[in-house]
Amino acid sequence: MEGVSGVTHGEHVLRDGREHERARRLMTWEVNAAVEGALEAGAKKVVVNDSHGTMRNIIPEELHEEAELVTGSPKPMFMMEGIDSSFNAAFFVGYHGMRGSYPSILEHTYSSRVVYDFFINDRVMGETGINAAIAGYYGVPVTLVTGDRRLCEEARTFLRNAVTVVVKEAVGRTAARCISPIKARQLIKNGAAKALKQADKVKPFKIKPPINLKVAFINPGMAEVAELIPGSKRIDGRTLSYTSKDLVEVYKAFLAMITLAGTTA
Repeated sequence: MEGVSGVTHGEHVLRDGREHERARRLMTWEVNAAVEGALEAGAKKVVVNDSHGTMRNIIPEELHEEAELVTGSPKPMFMMEGIDSSFNAAFFVGYHGMRGSYPSILEHTYSSRVVYDFFINDRVMGETGINAAIAGYYGVPVTLVTGDRRLCEEARTFLRNAVTVVVKEAVGRTAARCISPIKARQLIKNGAAKALKQADKVKPFKIKPPINLKVAFINPGMAEVAELIPGSKRIDGRTLSYTSKDLVEVYKAFLAMITLAGTTA
């Protein structure tokens, strides 16, 4: 939701925020634009996974009738629930920059209350990188990314042939110069059609094993409870490491870590 045009503040993205209902509609409409573009380009099936916060943001009765919706949480694969090798492409709509990126609207990585930094094989990543790697695990390329300018720049560092659609330019963490939501939807629709048509030219983002995860938490107390995950190792007061040959195992270990750490927040 943070990468949707018109969304800039906690009151937009938090469930009890006074402007959350309006932000839900803006989010749903941008998703619909991506669905429409995919269908125009020949998609036979579209699955939408609501991946923000409670994962109950997209308004079902306003979602495009040809799309299936995965809504609610928790989910076994969290932000990537529903992905498998049968898909031709993945679209990331309304994404935000990784923690510390600037300027990017409400930047964070998975949980702003818990995660300070996230590394895979010593490369710092945000949600775009992590989730693209999960898609790549199943052989699915990420061909479209939409959000603010900084997020699109981040995406292009490892998704070089993906289509990126800039719907706003952050001027601070909670302020942005936004294009009209109507224009944003048109750009996303056009971008989605282009992204699906050239999907066979985009390589899936893959990470070679062994895969080493490092998570730096906000404080040592969070690392203490996250360390209860079997196989995790303490590197310093705030940082844990976890290594496996299997990316999905690493991903689920990370989800378990931040869930445990969140109980102390």
